[in-house]
Amino acid sequence: MTKLAQILVVEDELEISRLIEMILLKKGYSVVTIHDGISALNLLKNKNFDLVLLDWMLPQLSGIDVICELRKNNNQIPVIFITAKTQPEDIVLGLESGADDYLTKPFESAILLARVESVLRRYHIHKKSTMTPSFNRLSYRSLSMNLDTHEVSLDNAPLHLTRSEFRILNELITNCEKVLTRDQLVEKTQGEGVNVTNRTIDTHVFGLRKKLGDKSDWIETIRGVGYRLMAE
Repeated sequence: MTKLAQILVVEDELEISRLIEMILLKKGYSVVTIHDGISALNLLKNKNFDLVLLDWMLPQLSGIDVICELRKNNNQIPVIFITAKTQPEDIVLGLESGADDYLTKPFESAILLARVESVLRRYHIHKKSTMTPSFNRLSYRSLSMNLDTHEVSLDNAPLHLTRSEFRILNELITNCEKVLTRDQLVEKTQGEGVNVTNRTIDTHVFGLRKKLGDKSDWIETIRGVGYRLMAE
């Protein structure tokens, strides 16, 4: 399905849009290019795409406004920001607005294609995290989580986690390959009897990695942003 995926490119710089289009077409994707935010939103209301590659600084309507409007209307189409805005706070804002990944300019074509493949694989081929509602379980590689009993196993052996570690692992598996900011993890892991702050997320992740042992590198640190569970 990946090579037949339809991708919308929203980029106002003609040279860059042509470059992205050429890279994607060469790989076998179907590509539509739009040069402003309003036109992109209007098109997305009437046509289905598998992925949007979205610039931030667009005429008429910024990329942030575009994705916020999409998410407000419960449109969950995957979005990758491709932008010259490289500051950590920009990356955090982009991801917290609902983007699935964030690529800064200039970029290597191989990295662009890897990010595209990763997001499409997660959304359209098979999610790396799988959930069986009848048993209320999550799984990733040799990890298994029972959400009802809060039991976790690794390589079929029990893994004893704190409530904060359990909730962080839950979010990482549920959003496999997607970067989660520290603020997002704080929001998702707060609960009765669980006190989590931005400053303590790193400590909880450190403890989780320690318990994963030689599997600790499954959790990737995105410097200045947060964490994600790597692809299988």
